[in-house]
Amino acid sequence: MGIDLPLIWAVIIAFGVMMYVVMDGFDLGIGILFPFVRDDGERDVMMNTVAPVWDGNETWLVLGGAALFGAFPLAYAVVLDALYLPLILMLLGLIFRGVAFEFRFKAKAAKRHLWDKAFIGGSLTATFCQGVALGAYIDGFEVVDRTFAGGAFDWLTPFSVFCGLALIAAYALLGCTWLIMKTEGRLQQQMHDMARPLVLVLLGVTAIVSLWTPFAHAPIAERWFSLPNLFWFMPVPVLVLLCTWALLKAVADNAHYSPFVLTLVLIFLGYSGLGISLWPNVIPPSISIWQAAAPPQSQGFMLVGALFIIPFILMYTAWSYYVFRGKVTVDDGYH
Repeated sequence: MGIDLPLIWAVIIAFGVMMYVVMDGFDLGIGILFPFVRDDGERDVMMNTVAPVWDGNETWLVLGGAALFGAFPLAYAVVLDALYLPLILMLLGLIFRGVAFEFRFKAKAAKRHLWDKAFIGGSLTATFCQGVALGAYIDGFEVVDRTFAGGAFDWLTPFSVFCGLALIAAYALLGCTWLIMKTEGRLQQQMHDMARPLVLVLLGVTAIVSLWTPFAHAPIAERWFSLPNLFWFMPVPVLVLLCTWALLKAVADNAHYSPFVLTLVLIFLGYSGLGISLWPNVIPPSISIWQAAAPPQSQGFMLVGALFIIPFILMYTAWSYYVFRGKVTVDDGYH
């Protein structure tokens, strides 16, 4: 029995995407929360909590895209062709917020509001477009003769737009709980006050997406609600409810660290539900990871490099977060 290279690469890509969602999610969430904080000093603190690490977080987006290109070239060609517009808008949003990170602290006070708007707009645009792309991916793509056969705006549907709004709520909660963990005083209390409504909003949109998806896609409904699958997958929604209850309790107790950890667990459970719904298709609704895989020689050659570089990425990521651990105050600067 040989090594199942497509399965290994599917796990690597899924891991890379999850790392990106977690790590870039909270700093995008900070941009989403920016309009609710009016004090310039507190806005400085918000940005300083992620200033040393934000660009490294996007390493995982590059890794996921490069791995998809090399390991599943058919999926890369179809997905990129189907989602060019939202992905281009997402990249433009990331560029605007990246420039705002660097220029905001150097701008004169009279011009700083322009970079604040760029940071907010870039964060909202990138997040919304990621959610739209996710919704379109769940809906699936029309493929004929191994080529995307749909239209330029097939990605724009009520479901995909709602997924975009849902992801804004998810990233906002990630950013909120990150700031609870990294700040103190009035800003931390404001985030505690915002966390409870954000948790309830996220629970609501998660429930809607969880019901909308199987109702709109019969194969997904069959997977979730047929027996014995129903019993195997029931722990996911149960754990979501338990985690939500624990998160609300942690927020009510003014905890510092557990709200962020529990939010990460919620995001992971949602990601797990997505994986259950779509597995093993890399191009929904019907092209599996084995059908879209590159030749074994290509995947094997890439795997050698991946097994070398991924541990280094994990090590320098962990080291950077360790170095910049602890609370951030108004006196902490950005250089």
